[in-house]
This record gives sequence, C-alpha cells and structure tokens, in this order.
Amino acid sequence: MESWLFLALILVVALVGHNMSLIIATGVVMVLKLLPFASKWLPVIEAKGINWGVTVISVAILIPIATGRIGFNDLIKAFKSPAGWVAVAAGIAVAILSKYGVDQLAAVPQVTIALVLGTIIGVVAFKGIAAGPVIASGMTYLVVTLFNLHF
Repeated sequence: MESWLFLALILVVALVGHNMSLIIATGVVMVLKLLPFASKWLPVIEAKGINWGVTVISVAILIPIATGRIGFNDLIKAFKSPAGWVAVAAGIAVAILSKYGVDQLAAVPQVTIALVLGTIIGVVAFKGIAAGPVIASGMTYLVVTLFNLHF
C-alpha cells in the first residue's frame, strides 16, 4: 500500500507542476503495477530500464546526423571553439560519472529515494528535465567519495 501512496504523491506533484514526462512515467508504473505479471517484469525494467532509456536517447541524438542537419563540418567547427572542447570534456565527465552512478544505484539502494526526490524537486520547482538520475548518482558518488561521506 505504501508504494501506491508514494506513487500517488509523485503523480500529484507532477500534475501540480505540469510535468508531462513525470505524469506519464508515474502513470505507466502504476499501470504496470496493476498487471498480473508485474512481479516478474518490474525487476527486469528496473535492471534494464536505464540502458533502454540511454538507447532511446542515443537514437534521438543521432537523428540530426541521419537527416543531414549535422555533418562533418559541424564536427570540425566544434573542435575549433572553446565551447566545443568544453562540451567534449563534459560528455566524457558525464559518461564516467554515469558509470559510477549506475554502480552506486546497484550497491546503495538508499540513494535512489534521495535522487528521486531531488529529481522531482528539480523538475517541478525549477522546470528541469528528469533525464539525470544516473548522472546525479555519479555526482553523488564523486562527492561521497571525495569527502568520505556515507549513507
């Protein structure tokens, strides 16, 4: 029952904040919980969902290349500007932090609730996008490791 109340609270916050992504995500999870095979599939989605999501995001990122909107000239221009080099460094940092974030989510499940809360606050209060729980987990790992903090 607690999980239903928690999901309902998230749904209400998403509705109040007019965040369609979070509304859809919460609705999908609630519908999945109702299905008879939920106990079998929810753990699979939990384990593989991040990788599926990264794949969908990667497809979306590659579409401008496929449509010809972005080409080699754009790549060369990116390497000629300081902003391009910052973007490359940020991409590398995010990929590394995400690796540690995924590891931390598996090793320290308690961090998940804090990340969910932070993501909801960021999405609803600051009109952010809920695309960063893995990155947030990686950043958490970095700070926790640097300052020798523990959950």
